[in-house]
Amino acid sequence: MKLPSTPAMIRIFRILAVAEAFSWAALLVGMFLKWVTKTTELGVEIAGPIHGAFFIGYGIAALSLWGMQRWPFRVALFAGLSAVFPFATVWFERWADRRGYLTPKTSQDTSTPAQETAGV
Repeated sequence: MKLPSTPAMIRIFRILAVAEAFSWAALLVGMFLKWVTKTTELGVEIAGPIHGAFFIGYGIAALSLWGMQRWPFRVALFAGLSAVFPFATVWFERWADRRGYLTPKTSQDTSTPAQETAGV
């Protein structure tokens, strides 16, 4: 199975980062309705599997970009940890974009964006 191109994978990653955050919000609302108001479990039953799918998709996309973009381990670790905390995937996506980790690399470019800015 062939992976999408790097620009396509970056687009997929960005979409999944936002979708994962929205699904977190839906799941939190569902948990509030289930545990606090004790009115319905429907929110958790619907939002739970959706959030799980986006969570897994985001993780796969992050792992793919780690390899494709040659992210340093700490960047990949931050990507993974951001999926655990509500809404942090959007923060990570913006952080990574500002630092050049979501800019497609050319085949000749083997340095990391952090090395380029540090003058390494």
